[in-house]
Amino acid sequence: MSTLQALVDAVALGSIYALVAVGIGLVFGVLRLINFAYGELITAGAYTLWVLRSLPAVVAILACFAVVVSLSLLLERVAFRPLRKATPATMLIATFAVSYLLQSIYLLVFGSLGNSVSTLAGLQQAVDLGGLRIRWITIVSLACGSLLLIGTAILLGRTSIGLHMRAAATDFQTARVLGVRANRVIAFAFLVSGVLAASVSVLFTVQNSLVTPDLGVPITIFALVGVVVGGLDRLWTATLGGFAIGFAYSLLGDKLSGEARVYLPSLVFGLVIVVLLLRPGGLFAGQPRSVERV
Repeated sequence: MSTLQALVDAVALGSIYALVAVGIGLVFGVLRLINFAYGELITAGAYTLWVLRSLPAVVAILACFAVVVSLSLLLERVAFRPLRKATPATMLIATFAVSYLLQSIYLLVFGSLGNSVSTLAGLQQAVDLGGLRIRWITIVSLACGSLLLIGTAILLGRTSIGLHMRAAATDFQTARVLGVRANRVIAFAFLVSGVLAASVSVLFTVQNSLVTPDLGVPITIFALVGVVVGGLDRLWTATLGGFAIGFAYSLLGDKLSGEARVYLPSLVFGLVIVVLLLRPGGLFAGQPRSVERV
């Protein structure tokens, strides 16, 4: 594989991890909650695509979005809202509990061997661009990732609900005093994060067709690492961090031999340690701000 083609593939995977980072960052911004159960939303979408594999792709994808968004809102209402006044440690443990619960449900219902998803399998075909063979899924991932990220930025910057979300992210208590409806803002953050998770389900399963109960776990972990690397002080820095992790993971994986690829996660985490030693606040973070929430 040429260096240019490896770079293109790395950018495509980076855009997917950037979407995951945005979904995690939105919830963290308004609720101060690192949602470790976010990967199970991605897995739910992947299993929905598998269950409806015999239906037209459009129907399966729409059902995927409906299931993931509904599950995201359900988790917010049932699992996280009652604990909103609890300590951050309690809420963090709750996300772990939800994650393991959903993984256990997937394991009981679908088994541990994995199931192959063939939705949009035609996107695996390659197109020749000046001697460079690029799979259609790479082009689609780049396009969809860019559009979703731009749409999220417009939503946060140009709409009233986006303004309320940014106000809540800056100072939640003051925003409530000024009339921001907390339940509405938090539910909307979970809704948007659900949309992003469903998008990742569709794009990721085209590239990795085998769906297992723990499919979303490594995606979430690497995206969270990316959020930390980018910097938790702003959403855009978290997005860049998620993109950087996905980019590095794909590029290093292309350079390593088949036998050495087993060490790829360790190598990525080693690079993360070096980055955090040099810049503890994050690779893209600016000066720290004296606010309660980010």
